[in-house]
Amino acid sequence: MSAPSLREGPVRTAVVGLGWAARSIWLPRLRRNPAFALTAAVDPDERGRAAVAEEAGADPLPVLATVHDLDPSEVDLAVVAVPNHLHCAVATELLAKGISVFLEKPVCLTSQEAERLAAAERSGGAVLLAGSAARHRADVHGLYRLATRLGRIRHVELAWVRARGVPDRGGWFTQRSLAGGGALVDLGWHLFDIAVPLLGTAAFRHAVGTVSADFITQRSSRATWRGNDDDVGVGRGGSDVEDTARGFLVTEDGRSVVLHASWASHEALDTTRITVDGSAGSATLRCTFGFSPNRLEESTLTRTVDGTTWPVAVPTERIGVEYDRQLGTLPALLRDPAARGRVIEEVRRTIGAIERVYASARTTETTWPAGTAREVQEPASA
Repeated sequence: MSAPSLREGPVRTAVVGLGWAARSIWLPRLRRNPAFALTAAVDPDERGRAAVAEEAGADPLPVLATVHDLDPSEVDLAVVAVPNHLHCAVATELLAKGISVFLEKPVCLTSQEAERLAAAERSGGAVLLAGSAARHRADVHGLYRLATRLGRIRHVELAWVRARGVPDRGGWFTQRSLAGGGALVDLGWHLFDIAVPLLGTAAFRHAVGTVSADFITQRSSRATWRGNDDDVGVGRGGSDVEDTARGFLVTEDGRSVVLHASWASHEALDTTRITVDGSAGSATLRCTFGFSPNRLEESTLTRTVDGTTWPVAVPTERIGVEYDRQLGTLPALLRDPAARGRVIEEVRRTIGAIERVYASARTTETTWPAGTAREVQEPASA
């Protein structure tokens, strides 16, 4: 496989989709990173384009209405942060015309979409990269280092449980036709991504799960820290996705995984907890992923062997630095001859597991609160 062709100098980058993620995460970081040169911003909604044009101030940025207007001779990379249901369509168009894509999670909503992305990546000769920054946190790296001392890894538990954090209730995030699912697709994708360095690439032999929606209609459960979650012009309907998903999975090589993703809960703080059990000990990381201010004061990492538990130091770092780190890895990945096709292999495994958890949840009876739909468990492809 030949290396992707990339000119010398800063990576010429377009941002596609100008909602909260683009304006709060990607545009500010791209502007201050000298390895990138912002060349365009794209959004079909006039209000989104106007907001970005205003924010640019004295540093004007071409603002376009469609990705069709992007010229592959002038753009090396497109950072795609559109609503979930548009991920595949936008990314396949860009990849097919030879523009590499950094695609926000969830990379796709069905296994069929994963194959469309794979075909577009092959045909256009570009590279698909995935946006899921938690793997780039210093405390997570500390856990990975500790895991190498735990012998054979037998079991991994991954939980991201928000006290309050339902994103934009009634908008596209909470409509299955637009988001593909709820907390499992949103937070769970990050958790599956964290598991890859711990479990390797073994496929999942078994996957069962349950979903529920006890908090999604409560105004107090909304992610108010996102401000006006205006991925504008999309959604504004009812809520028909889960706010909580739990799964149990077993890999083909016999290791087990427990997954718990919740947008809201009875807890006091938003907490991420990862426990790794190995033949020579266990390790647990407690921290808070994401940007919520309702978080643990600091990350803690512990190791337990033969009944004794002791702390392992992890650095304190500012919120969001993992996104800077991930961005810093992209230029090298774009030049890596092994990069093309690598992401899609992980994507196939992740979306396949998510589909199977939802399929399992369809077999259980769940009582849904007023204002939510009964068929929330069904994947978007049904």
